[in-house]
Amino acid sequence: QVQLVESGGGLVQAGVSLRLSCTASGRTFSRYAMGWFRQAPGKQREYVAIISRSGDTFHAESVKGRFTISRDNVKNTIYLQMNSLKPDDTATYYCASDCGLGFRSEECDYWGQGTQVTVSS
Repeated sequence: QVQLVESGGGLVQAGVSLRLSCTASGRTFSRYAMGWFRQAPGKQREYVAIISRSGDTFHAESVKGRFTISRDNVKNTIYLQMNSLKPDDTATYYCASDCGLGFRSEECDYWGQGTQVTVSS
């Protein structure tokens, strides 16, 4: 059974950093593109970052230069390093696997339960 488990969220002040982790189990995830999406209250889920199976990275314009996605295939884990956090980054962050490179949530087949990130001003 495929499982994705996120961790690392929390309540922080604007300007600080957080690192989210997502550990996958159930099979070898190095063969698949994985990504981070987020959903704020009352808004649709939106793409944050995707990393391809070869390690190419893609980031949404809203986070480019502040967030960095990476993966450790030995640990079956992906990370999202979030720097210079803003109140607008407040959302539930979801890890996803088997994602296409169209940056749409519909293109990902597996999802974690999400981890809450709240940034206060």
